[in-house]
Amino acid sequence: MAKRVNVVKYGSVSVRVSDDPAGDVARSLAVRLRGAIRRRGSASLAVSGGSTASSMLAALVHEDLDWDCLTVWQVDERVAPDGHKDRNASQLWFMPTATMLMPVAGDDLGIAAMRYSETLPDRFDAVHLGLGDDGHTASWPPVPHPDATVVSSANDVAMVGDFNGRGRMTLTPGPVNHARGRLILTTGKSKADMVRRWLERDRSIPVSHVRRSATTLFVDLAAAAKLPG
Repeated sequence: MAKRVNVVKYGSVSVRVSDDPAGDVARSLAVRLRGAIRRRGSASLAVSGGSTASSMLAALVHEDLDWDCLTVWQVDERVAPDGHKDRNASQLWFMPTATMLMPVAGDDLGIAAMRYSETLPDRFDAVHLGLGDDGHTASWPPVPHPDATVVSSANDVAMVGDFNGRGRMTLTPGPVNHARGRLILTTGKSKADMVRRWLERDRSIPVSHVRRSATTLFVDLAAAAKLPG
């Protein structure tokens, strides 16, 4: 059981600081998903890739859930062949539930993105996000990347050109912000500045396009080192 260090409110954003933020996210997701299954008979979850996702997912699979009633989508995926180590899909192979993987191995990725958008639920019960040390979340790159405008896309799913070594397919702010809840997980001292800037409403970073209400930020002590006073 994680030792809860602190819970702080910044406007409508709840920040939870603990020594096990990945486990905290998993437990919080499980509560939300069980509630959705109880109320509607099914639950929908979108999960991001990145360095913190694997530990969160490893904790989530040990939660008490009716896995037959849950479907998992991807928030973003790197353009790479099926089975490639760079694919975020490699973090989902052990999930005991239905997974809707982004189709990034074909030739016409624009059409693939459109077709993936047609599989999305009307509203996600929860969306898991990360936060990079450049302020990106999902695969929304910062300025001056030529596809930084993806945050203004009218489409639910879009393509992004080479970003940190790979093209990407990503959910846009529309379905992310329409979700019933968002859980952002980030750890390490390299993220502390972006945590502070987001909470201080710095509009220049991609994560600023995440809706703040019904959003919880989960961090470790290092990422919380520069929390606004």
